[in-house]
Amino acid sequence: MRKGTISSGLRAVCVALAAVLLAGGGALAQAPARGANAHYAFVWTSATGHDGEGRPGVDFLAVIDADPASPAYGRLVTAVATDQVSMNAHHTEYVMPEGGMLFANDHNAGRSFLFDLRIPEQPKVAMSFRDVAGFSSPHSFARLPNGNVLATFMHSESHGAGHSADGHRVGGLVELGVDGTLVRAASAKDPAFPHAVLMQYGLAVLPAIDRVVSTNSSMRSVDRDGSTYQVWRLSDLKLLSTHQFDPGPQLVGHTDPEEPRVAPDGSVLVQTLSCGLQRITGLDTDRPQAKLVHQFPGGGCGVPTIVDNYLIQSVPNIHGVVVLDIRRPDRPVEVSRLSVSDTLNAHWTGWDARTGRLALTGYPPGDTRFYLLKLDRETGQVALDQAFKDKSGKLGFSFEPRSWPHGWTGAAVPHGVVFSR
Repeated sequence: MRKGTISSGLRAVCVALAAVLLAGGGALAQAPARGANAHYAFVWTSATGHDGEGRPGVDFLAVIDADPASPAYGRLVTAVATDQVSMNAHHTEYVMPEGGMLFANDHNAGRSFLFDLRIPEQPKVAMSFRDVAGFSSPHSFARLPNGNVLATFMHSESHGAGHSADGHRVGGLVELGVDGTLVRAASAKDPAFPHAVLMQYGLAVLPAIDRVVSTNSSMRSVDRDGSTYQVWRLSDLKLLSTHQFDPGPQLVGHTDPEEPRVAPDGSVLVQTLSCGLQRITGLDTDRPQAKLVHQFPGGGCGVPTIVDNYLIQSVPNIHGVVVLDIRRPDRPVEVSRLSVSDTLNAHWTGWDARTGRLALTGYPPGDTRFYLLKLDRETGQVALDQAFKDKSGKLGFSFEPRSWPHGWTGAAVPHGVVFSR
């Protein structure tokens, strides 16, 4: 969800509740646990509106059967509630870590959670945190080789280094232990770019060359558009340099860079909110370069996924996804596209390596169902999984009003999706 997409219901004032979370909120299951061979999608979700007694809904993690061989495929298994009044349940990690402890954030609330999913049918909230080391508004998470998590934080207020020369906020990178404790942090402030938007949005980790790439873009409509990326040394989180993206022939292909992904050849591909695709090369040198290599239709493009030699991009303009062959990442070629529904503002994509499915969710207004797609890894063709249906019999999983296992009765909006291992 990006600038201007948060509904008024999701802007509800966050209630300051106890620090101890409702770890047992998802104990009641709607489908039977299926043992060691079971497979699940974990969907990070905002409740919308209020219940029949006027109480606002809270963020929760829904557990959905994602095993195509299961008779309950597409059905809700359970859900675990947080104590956070829903403002914008946003990013999770992109892939389930080996240890089964998953990070997720409510970006507008400035609050992150660590979920214990080691027993998928009994999910728990392990802990939560807000500001860390003077940084606030966390956004994206990436696992490091040592198992820790590197997170982007968009804002900082400490030590007088929280703003650029013209008052715009500056973020940073924060490394967290597997239990969410602080390991180290570094500011994105760069004296060579005193007027730039340096709010950390997404990141890609390249351990082989001791580098991290981060993008700068804001989640707030009051801020200017971002247009830069930053290169860090992974071993000590030293900021090495800041660079402009390529605006391209239409002069908009660099606007609000968001999600970096490492391509098969080691270069980094970055989607922009203006639906450009940038390629960064030379990251192991002191002169990296970015070039606009593709332009998707429309604007508002969201979270991409790379599978083998294909990049799958969510494209709201077509209410679905576009698949690029990136064997030549300097010249990507579209090989397929899929429009899912007439109103889907396609946003999040995520890969399920176990079943060969792609997750797809959108943001309101419009279709907020959670869909699974099939990807032909030989041709790049993509299609809806016709077998993934909820109890209504319709394709996808509906977040329309229902009685949820954790006690909420109402509607919800899905965002991040990650699959069990």
